[in-house]
Amino acid sequence: MSFDLAAEAEALMQEPTWQAGHNAKTLVKHPDFRVVLIVLKAGARMHEHSTDQCVTIHALSGHLRVHLPARTLELAQGALLALGQTVVHDVEALADSVFVLSLGWSKVMGGTPGTGA
Repeated sequence: MSFDLAAEAEALMQEPTWQAGHNAKTLVKHPDFRVVLIVLKAGARMHEHSTDQCVTIHALSGHLRVHLPARTLELAQGALLALGQTVVHDVEALADSVFVLSLGWSKVMGGTPGTGA
């Protein structure tokens, strides 16, 4: 599998869902692993959630703030954050942002975490 992430992000920003503040597309869907491309408008927030698997957040553009139980981190373009299992977090866009969420997946989970899908 190969993806043009810039083109995928641009397509997400052309959809009506983007006007509500966010949009997402699952790029890779395996029984035990997911990769989701997410676009967030400035001021939009993916509300608090956690998974039973590890998660990475890779900021492709924009500026994100990740709220964790003990601290808050800012991720600028190019930054990568890795979180352990069950770490509760939410993601806030300080500017229009594009990021890749990669996460382990278990049969217990349903939908796409943080995307409402």
